Amino acid sequence: MLEIGTKAPDFTLPDQNGDMHSLADYRGSKVILYFYPRDNTAGCTKQACGFGDLYPQFREKGAVVLGVSKDSVQSHKKFEEKYGLPFTLLSDTERTVIEAYDVWKEKKNYGKVSMGVVRTTYLIDEEGTIVKAFDKVKAADNPAQMLGELQ
Repeated sequence: MLEIGTKAPDFTLPDQNGDMHSLADYRGSKVILYFYPRDNTAGCTKQACGFGDLYPQFREKGAVVLGVSKDSVQSHKKFEEKYGLPFTLLSDTERTVIEAYDVWKEKKNYGKVSMGVVRTTYLIDEEGTIVKAFDKVKAADNPAQMLGELQ
């Protein structure tokens, strides 16, 4: 996990519509950057829907929400449409950003060891500095937790 107080690595990734987004595009806003394992899984759906439900409150506090997984643009589009998600999902099929943010880790699931995205959420300030970092977050609780972290 990246250290609090460090500059967040910039990136450019496609969203669920194929439009490109860079972290630099969001200078002047707080950014909730969350990494999740896969679209349409139970935990990821709870987390995404939670961020969707609270999105107006995030916007009121001057924050945007960006979700990142290694799923394809098409997968993100279906996920967004199925659940009416109002925020941006970014596709990192090459794992460039996932690895830059140090969230590609060894995981154990039912005794099986594999590599995957560890659910991690960063709060990045208006200047692009990481001010909060949470790993192994609880999917259902993470949106409310992050809303509480905003000043």
